[in-house]
Amino acid sequence: MLSTALSGVVLATPAEEAELEQLDRIEQELELQREWAKYRWGKASSECYQNYWVNSCLKDARALYRKEIDPIRQQEVALHEVQRKLRESLKNQEDIKRAAERASPEKAAERAANQAEFEQKQKDAAARAADLEQRRKDAPKRAQENKAGTQLD
Repeated sequence: MLSTALSGVVLATPAEEAELEQLDRIEQELELQREWAKYRWGKASSECYQNYWVNSCLKDARALYRKEIDPIRQQEVALHEVQRKLRESLKNQEDIKRAAERASPEKAAERAANQAEFEQKQKDAAARAADLEQRRKDAPKRAQENKAGTQLD
């Protein structure tokens, strides 16, 4: 049943992964542009405090910063949308691949063997615990027998 579902799904291609890497590089470039715009705004706003008309200068510096940063923000929003869809697609393809692997007969046999091994270990641990408890109960009796056996008549 899963194999038929898998036949209609195209697995992640190197082109998709390369596209994601390219989008990551574009994102880094936009981040660099944003940092430079922030640097220029900080520098301009600090220079405004040297002027007599501080508020007017700050308003102009802020307007210039917004004019510079708004296109960067729009590009980032579009970029993040594409990245999100691509990452979701890659994740879904990976999930389908994992589901197919879990459904394989080899994995089912391996899980059954692991379950049997686990149950055997549980039984062995229970037997050891019961044996230890029995020894603890018999300890006073054995101590008494050892004490009686070592007395010299």
